[in-house]
Order: sequence, then structure tokens, then C-alpha cells
Amino acid sequence: MQRSLALWLALALALAQAAGAQTPLEEAARIAAEPNFLDRPGGAGNDPQTSVAQPDFSARPSANLNTSIQDLLEPYGDPFAARSFLRTRGIAYSFTYVGESFGNVTGGARRGGIAEGRLDFQFDADLDTLMGWRDAAFHTNLYQIHGIGLSRHYVDNFMSVSAIEALPSSRLYELWVEQRFFDGQLGIRVGQLATDTEFAVSQTGTLFLNSTFGWPNIMASVIPSGGPIYPLAVPAVRAKYVLNQSFSLQAGIYDGDPAGPPRRGNDPDPQRRNRTGTNFRTNDPALVIAEAAYAYGLEADDNIEPGTVTLGGWYHFGRFGSLRFDRSGGSLANPSSSGLARRFRGNSGIYGIIDQTIYREPDDPNDGASVFVRLSGSPSDRNLLDLYLDAGIGYKGLLPGRSDDTVGVAFAIERISKNARGFDRDTLLFGGTPAPRRSSEAVLEVSYQAVLGPGVTVQPDFQYVFRPSGGAANPREMDGRRIRNAAVFGLRATIRY
Repeated sequence: MQRSLALWLALALALAQAAGAQTPLEEAARIAAEPNFLDRPGGAGNDPQTSVAQPDFSARPSANLNTSIQDLLEPYGDPFAARSFLRTRGIAYSFTYVGESFGNVTGGARRGGIAEGRLDFQFDADLDTLMGWRDAAFHTNLYQIHGIGLSRHYVDNFMSVSAIEALPSSRLYELWVEQRFFDGQLGIRVGQLATDTEFAVSQTGTLFLNSTFGWPNIMASVIPSGGPIYPLAVPAVRAKYVLNQSFSLQAGIYDGDPAGPPRRGNDPDPQRRNRTGTNFRTNDPALVIAEAAYAYGLEADDNIEPGTVTLGGWYHFGRFGSLRFDRSGGSLANPSSSGLARRFRGNSGIYGIIDQTIYREPDDPNDGASVFVRLSGSPSDRNLLDLYLDAGIGYKGLLPGRSDDTVGVAFAIERISKNARGFDRDTLLFGGTPAPRRSSEAVLEVSYQAVLGPGVTVQPDFQYVFRPSGGAANPREMDGRRIRNAAVFGLRATIRY
């Protein structure tokens, strides 16, 4: 395992080196021709880009990707000029393939390695150009997912090692129509939507491979079926109002369970209960989420580097059970308990994000460093997790002659809720058998994305997982020992057309 991972890393570095560094004249010409990063189409989640270290490519559903291997293929990149013809009719499409290999070299539930991949087909139409429907747009994307996930089979942790990890399937993701009003300031989007394409997104965090740096894992753990996030979307309505370049407000109402509640006789895994993404459920208690974002430092004469402050919250109208107490107020761990958990009406959470550019290189203002901090909390009496924090730093163009490459370090930690920890204590008290008590899970990630050309990247990655599953007992061990800290090495390759 270690030898194969070393070979993967050596290959990645060799490919990056083969891409070649630019001469000083080429570098000066590139800098002169490059538009300011603040003028690019948008940051993650379609907000103004304020993170200078946002990578050129991300597997996140929320990322805005603007490069394609078509530019390398020159005339062969558009056979029979079909793509150009469709673009004149308002139609655009793309294919993105993400392939990766990860290995758990020590700790976790067991050691081992995996290979997995995802093909993403996206289709967009400007309905005004196509059929005269003014200020309207259509979007859909489909996934073909294959391979097995490292977290599910080897590490057994909450915060999945890879953001593309999912059960093998071919499935529909989003499918929507958006109508804009008031010169584009207000957009109403209707159809099958996901929350992680626009809400709770850090621009700098899109570099990292672990799933929690996209959609915070605390929200995935407490919302039924993980919520409407990759790879599951739901029928929904979203409204976004952009007052000006600096301020936006968005809110959405979503079906609150992408797969429906598990019942006797059906599969407990939500991805198997909604195998193709076409359940289109509308009868579950709703999930409402709202978010306000303020961007600053967008003008050349501002005395502060660009940044974004985001505040948001969500509320789920379903019923949720206590993790510690039964309906009579006694402990669920008590052998005499009814086993019926106390029920609560509704669930909620709040979050805040800061994305801040902290340094731009004097000779190349499109290169530099950005940081992000994100904090989220939920009630302790009905959730497995009640507090979450992540933070990280990214630097674009750190190595000489590698202006498009991005390197970063990030850390995330989430706390097991007070009631869940209390249940562990009760289990020890009533059972008498020594067992570990859960406390928190954390992950440290170091990643380097090398851009080999338009639409082509390789990304070596290292993650260290502290207390997988919060420090729970390893189900593969008979002596009740905790799942050990895990060291994970990986390599991702992407190509976009």
C-alpha cells in the first residue's frame, strides 16, 4: 500500500513538473493578459469571488468552473463545430470526470485502499435565446458514480475522506428552471435542487477533498437522510435577491427528506432508498434555509483586501428523537426502558462563515493567500453533533512558475452532543462493561492542486483523522477498543470538457 501511494505521489509531481515553468517573458505576458480575479464570473455558490486562493477546479457541486480541455485540443476540441453552433442557440454542456485513489495506511477500522470516480454531465440553456422566454434559464446535471469509498469501508468516520464518495449509481442530481426579475436582481429557482450548491459554502474551502469542507458535516449528520446534498437533491423553491455587488440574501424551502424515512423492510441507506435521484418526494416535513452574505474590498481603491461574511440558519419541521431519554424521562440505556425515545418538534441550526484574502503578490495580484473560518451549532437534546468548527488557508501561485496551482491546509472539528455523551455514560452505568465514550472527531488535511492545462488537474492529498466516529468502539475489534486515528494518502485527477 505505501509503495503504491508513493508511486502515485511521484507520478503527480512528475506530471506537474512536465507542465513546465514559464520564462520571465512568458510570465510577464500572462500577468498582463490575465483579468483581475475580482472580475471573474463568480465565487463558489455564485457569489462575488473574494478568495484569491479559490482553485481553478473543484469537485464541489457549488464550484464555478471556467476552464476546459477544449482549449488544448484547438480545432479538434469542437468536432463539426457542434458546440459552437449550440452556444449560438443558448445551449451549453460539459463533461467532468473525477478519478481518485485513497489509502488508509494506519488506524481507522482497518487498513486498505480504494479507487473511485464520478462522471458529471451538465446541461444549461438560456431560454431567452433558445425559445424567447425572457430572463429564464434551465439547468440539469447527471452523475455516473463508481468505485467504493474509503470512509465507508476502511476509516469509519463521520467526515467522509472524499466529497465524491457515494454508492455506485447513475443518478439525476439537479433539474431546475430559474426566472429573473428586476434586471436580474431577484431570481426564483424551481425544480429539483440541492442546498450545498449555494448555501454554507466557503470559497477557499472548495480546494479541499474532504466532504466536510464543502457542506459542514454537522448539518449532514442531523438532517434526515443527510439533507438535500450530494448525491441527493429534492423538489424545492429558492429565491435569491442581489441588492448590489456587495450584498445578497437567499432563502429556500426544500422537501426535508431526500429518501424518505427508513421503515421496516426497506433499506436503511438513503442512497439505496433513492437509487436514481428520481423519487421527487414532496410529502415530507419541510426544510427551510436562509442566508445573507456581505462582500467587501471589491473596488481597487478600497483599503482592505477582499472578503465575504456569511450568516445563515435552517429549520426542519419534522419530529426528532432524543438520543438519551425515553418518553417517561428515563435513560434509553436502562434495560427497563420502553426504548421509545422522547420526541421533539422541529430541529434547527445556525452558521457563520468568513472568507478573507490576506495577501496578494505585488507583481501578480491574482496570486496570494486566503483564509476561511466557519462555525455552526445545533441543539444538543436531539442531535448527535451540536458544535462544529473548521478553518483553513490556501495559497494560489506559491511555487515560482506555477501560478495556477493552489496549496492549502485545513482543519475541522465537531463535538458529540451532550445528550449523546450522556447516553454513553448511561450505557456504562447500566451495562457495566467497559467501553469508550465518544467526545469529538477532527480531521487535518494538506492538499496541493497542480493545473496541468486548461481543464486538467492532479491533486495529491493527505488527511489525518482524529477519533473516527467520535472515538467509538471499533466494530471489527472484540475487545471494545476505540477506532484508532487514521492516516490517509490520496491522489485525485480531473479532466473537464
